[in-house]
Amino acid sequence: MNSPQPLNDLLTPATDQPKPADSPGSQASWGELPPLAELTESLLSLCKVVAKLRGPGGCPWDRAQTLSTIVPHTIEETFELIEAIETGKDEEIVEELGDVLLQVLLDSQIGADEQRFNLVDVASVLTAKLIRRHPHVFGDVEAATPAEVSRNWAAIKSTEKDRMSMFDGLPVELPALAKAARLSAKAATHGYDFPQREMLFDKLTEELRELSVELFEAEAPPFVPAGVSAKPTIDAPLPAEQHARATSELGDVLFVVANIARRYGIDPEAALRASNRKFERRVRAIETAIGSQGRAMRDVALTELEEVYQAVKRGEQLLPR
Repeated sequence: MNSPQPLNDLLTPATDQPKPADSPGSQASWGELPPLAELTESLLSLCKVVAKLRGPGGCPWDRAQTLSTIVPHTIEETFELIEAIETGKDEEIVEELGDVLLQVLLDSQIGADEQRFNLVDVASVLTAKLIRRHPHVFGDVEAATPAEVSRNWAAIKSTEKDRMSMFDGLPVELPALAKAARLSAKAATHGYDFPQREMLFDKLTEELRELSVELFEAEAPPFVPAGVSAKPTIDAPLPAEQHARATSELGDVLFVVANIARRYGIDPEAALRASNRKFERRVRAIETAIGSQGRAMRDVALTELEEVYQAVKRGEQLLPR
């Protein structure tokens, strides 16, 4: 048996590995570290700041935090990073990456203060895991495509964790649409999936029919053409039992939608976030247009609001993509 390579040898970048052809930057610079002195000084300074915030005479808020109380902030900062990445603005991405890094450093400092673990432990465990799960880079395993890498990663991970089910290890707090896609993907890796992705649209029709039965006691809702000129009606609340059944059926509809997204390589969370931004952008434009006339949206007829919305939409469609 060959003796394991020293860590420094493992981490020496290979110079003969091809780079992906669609690199947005200079391929020759891929995989290079920042200058060691700058990296060391920058990270050490940041660690010192976090330690001082937690230390005697530090910040009362930071000193009061625990691993549990930090969780909501970590979730918020993660979503802010996602939003920054989707805008494509480097300044915002750098700032939000820093905020996420702060969560890691603060959690690690809290662990150290409670004599449980520290940042060195975190970095060491992560380094070992990355090397272990990339045997095609640090060992002699062959993996030429991302799909092969993913299969290897899953196989290695399954040997590391004492798990009884394919679903063990999925984050409990993962957003629901994302978790639906992950659950169906896990099942698919074990052979439980529709043979053809087009079949999911028939399944979606079935689930919509079942939702309609719960809401209207009919396999299809009454036909009411979409428009803005009709008289508004009051949405009556559903009785408790009907509400529970309809909630279950609507969940099934959303699960199938997430599954469709997965089979077509679409991130359902990203797709919904994009639609949220689009709707918000257009309604903000309505607010601005109506406000410039000294009026408030609530005082304007829905037909006029829709005209402005459609005008904004047409304007967006004329912009270069």
